This record gives sequence, C-alpha cells and structure tokens, in this order.
Amino acid sequence: MEPRSNLHKICLSGAFVVTSELGPPKSAEAAVVHKKSAYLKSVSDAANITDNQTAIVRMSSIAAATLCVHDGFEPVIQVTCRDRNRIAIQSDLLGAWTLGIRNVLCLSGDHMRGGNHPQSKPVYDVDSMNLIAITRGMDAGKFQNGEEIKPAPNFFVGAVENPFAPPYEFRPYRLKKKAEAGAQFIQTQMIFNVPRFKEFMKQVVDLGLHEKMYILAGVGPIKTAGAAKYMRDQVAGMDVPDDIVKRMEGAGKGIEDKKAKTEATREEGIKICVEMIQQMREVPGIAGVHIMSIEWEEVVPQIVQRAGLMPRPNPAEIKLPEPQVAVAA
Repeated sequence: MEPRSNLHKICLSGAFVVTSELGPPKSAEAAVVHKKSAYLKSVSDAANITDNQTAIVRMSSIAAATLCVHDGFEPVIQVTCRDRNRIAIQSDLLGAWTLGIRNVLCLSGDHMRGGNHPQSKPVYDVDSMNLIAITRGMDAGKFQNGEEIKPAPNFFVGAVENPFAPPYEFRPYRLKKKAEAGAQFIQTQMIFNVPRFKEFMKQVVDLGLHEKMYILAGVGPIKTAGAAKYMRDQVAGMDVPDDIVKRMEGAGKGIEDKKAKTEATREEGIKICVEMIQQMREVPGIAGVHIMSIEWEEVVPQIVQRAGLMPRPNPAEIKLPEPQVAVAA
C-alpha cells in the first residue's frame, strides 16, 4: 500500500507508533502553537490538533495544523460532527488537503453543555460513523452526494474508541463498524484500568480488527491527585482505579515545601504514564500509543524518553516492501 502520510508510513513499517496531542490556544497567538510543536516534533510521529476540545472555543484545528506543517511537524486534524454539517465538513477537508494536511481524526465532539458557549446549537448532521465514510468516499473521488472530485484528497483516516464506556461487551463490535466504514487507525480513551483494556483487546484481536486498522492505546500523565479523583468520579467514560488515585494522593505525603510536594505529585503522574506505555507494548494487537498530555505538552519528551521510545523513526529512511504485482498466466 502506498503511504498516505508520514504517520501512515511509520504504521506500515511495523514500528511502534507514538502520537501526541496539541491543544490550540484560546487566542489568535500563533507563537503558542509553534512553542508546543517544538516540544512534540522530535518525540512523536504526529500530533492531534484538537477541534474546540471540551466545546471551548479555540483556534481552529486546521489553522493550527497548518502552522505545524510550516514547522515541519506532521499534524492530525480533528474534525467533529458537533459544529458542522456535511457541506462544511467536506469543504474543510478539501481545504485541509490543499494546505498540506494528510491525517484526519473523525469525532462526534464533546457536547456544548460542558463548554463556554452552552447556549449554542449542536449540528450533528452526520455521526462519526458517517463522517468516516464521507472522508473515505472523498478519498475515492466522490462527494457525499455522489458528485465527482478532481483531484481528490487522499487522507490517512482515523477514529476513536472508548473501551471503558458501557456496555463493555459492545465496544469491540462498535470498533468493527468503524473499520467497515473505512477507519484506518484508532486512538483509544486514556487507559488506567489495564485488565479491562486487555479484555477489550482480546475481543478485538479475536475479531481480527488489529489486522484491519492500527490501534493506538491512549495514555497520559496526571498532574494532581485532584485531577485523578475528578477523572474517576466526574468524567463519563473514564475508568481510573482507586489504586491510581491512592498513588497520586500518597506521592506528596510528608513533604512540607509546596513546590517540592507539587513536583513529587507530578513525578508520580509521569511515572504512572510511563508504566502504562510499557504495559501497552506487551498487549497483542497494539500498534503504538497516543499520549494525551492535556495542556502539559512540555512533559511529553520526558515521557517518551523514559519509556524507551527514542529515537523516533525517520520516515525518509523507511524502506517499505515493493507492492506485489499479479502476473497473468
């Protein structure tokens, strides 16, 4: 298969993939994006540029991704169904391709009731499954209405999956639907409950889905004990076991100095993330990890280094096997 992007080429090579996440600013300040890009560029193969994450207005994913392209760092734009109808989605995809963006992650999008414009109207003209199909259809040279596109884009198309949202037994089959819609890679929700994730992945492998898409396990550092408790108790679809919360609570115990206490707690959060990465490397069917640092991009180089994932592959040096051409008898 001809690689559609550098990220796709690294996936095809069989190397253990590392993607990260870059949150655009709540401003028009390009320097913020360039600064974050500098942290992530040498330690991850590509970075998701979030699309108004948690329904809070930020610089557009496509604009921030274009800045990353100028930095020589490969972005993955997020496209949500929440804010656009199918006309706007297809228009944005054409524009993104023209600007040099080659990877797309298809999402439903966080509901606006938790964002900074809760009075805004949701769009949801299509759902994430339809969005995957629309994007792959454009790659095949057709708009959603059947009209021809010349020239057509050719994205490496991803989606997300949450192994921790009930009903748990249904999640692998939902992933199967995304594979059938055309998703080529998957990034999962952040993982802390490893036994449950392994159960999910066993079903995924049994269904053969790891052979149809590249599955990147979601991991991330926790900054504070309060953040661990909040994710455990308040964030739907997150599964943070009590022992993780206790580790974060115990990290700064007995330390009087406030700064030293904060550093000790953050160090424990980083340590947990590195441990998760090491465990994910042993799970059958996993092609890599997706590191969600949530406005803590500067710590990603340390995580990748400590997890033994450096140096990253250079796409220019990757030699893929030549495609086999069938010869008529």
